[in-house]
Amino acid sequence: MATTTARRVRPKEKVKLYRWNWSGVGPQGRRVRGEVVAAKRFEVEKVLNGQNIIVKSIKRKGGLGGGMGTIKPRDIMLFARQMSTMIRAGVPILQAFQVVAESLKKPAMSALVQELMTDVSSGSSFSEAMRRHPLHFDKLFCNLVEAGEQSGSLDRMLDRVATYKEKLETLKGKVKKALWYPAAVILVGFAVTALLLIKVVPQFESLFHGFGAELPAMTRMTIALSEFAQAYWWWGVLGFAAVVFFIRGGMQRSEAFRYRMHAWALKIPVIGQILDKSAVARYSRTLATTFGAGVPLVEALDTAAGATGSMVYERAVHQIREDVSTGQQLAFAMRMTEQFPALAVQMVGIGEEAGSLDAMLNRVADYYEEEVDNMVDTLTSLLEPFIIVVLGVLVGGLVISMYLPIFELGSVI
Repeated sequence: MATTTARRVRPKEKVKLYRWNWSGVGPQGRRVRGEVVAAKRFEVEKVLNGQNIIVKSIKRKGGLGGGMGTIKPRDIMLFARQMSTMIRAGVPILQAFQVVAESLKKPAMSALVQELMTDVSSGSSFSEAMRRHPLHFDKLFCNLVEAGEQSGSLDRMLDRVATYKEKLETLKGKVKKALWYPAAVILVGFAVTALLLIKVVPQFESLFHGFGAELPAMTRMTIALSEFAQAYWWWGVLGFAAVVFFIRGGMQRSEAFRYRMHAWALKIPVIGQILDKSAVARYSRTLATTFGAGVPLVEALDTAAGATGSMVYERAVHQIREDVSTGQQLAFAMRMTEQFPALAVQMVGIGEEAGSLDAMLNRVADYYEEEVDNMVDTLTSLLEPFIIVVLGVLVGGLVISMYLPIFELGSVI
């Protein structure tokens, strides 16, 4: 049923939206003003007339690119949480849309909610309206909302989606912290070293020419390195940019290359373990959320495959889906991939035997999310002194090599 609906509902064409500042007179003669996001002026007038406001002036302020902001996963998570609260409180869905749209501070998100409200008011279901915006509402979100509409538990499904996305974004943040922190510090270290070699060392070199004596070996090596950096630094910048461009382009164009890069990333010491446990946690959380909402296991596995964040695990989950569709147990299919940890496989097996698979999958996700959190904290605490030592050796070595001739000249005098 969900597949048929997904095929029938086509994504909407992108409409240019604008912010409109308006002023007018309210029902009791009080002057009012505000801001509305819409594509055309008559849409603003229609909204205001529906609220019994006599319009005095409407001025277009800007388009989507002019301060509207971009919609992020956390905005979608907040929207799901607010809609769940409204519906649980007994507020009709159209009125809930209106209240949520007015409470959102980001104009782009407010415009999206208003589009959903328009679609629902014209006869579409909530899930059908969301499927017209695939960039913001993924398959999991739409399927759970559709299940909630059919079972009369839309508020619980929205709350489940919000909780799922909150945990997923928290996990993504931890992984990004593990990846970006050391990369940023190392990049700064290389930048400081290059600045010293290109700008500072040449000043000392011109001073040493007047000494008329042989320079220490360490100083000669630093000067040679400085001359090399001055002559070829731009080659280094171009090479770094070319490598980044090649990797990004290759991952976008070639699925095989993207798979090899993901497989290589899992083999990086410490970082690979964090990515590995993160993929297991995301798989378990997504599968627990979808299966617990009543989605068939085979279809839930299809959704979970795209949520792992790793092509290695994505292929493994697709293999699990094929095995489960032929009658294999989930735990056995996971073991056959030789990709999932033994603990996760055992806990899933226990959940299957006890008839509480979704609860056990949530426990697996909680366990590995905590593992990721602990590993990120450990990595950060270990990297800080290591990076300080490395930067101290680099910068301190350059400074000492430049001052050695001055020290020797002082001892001679």
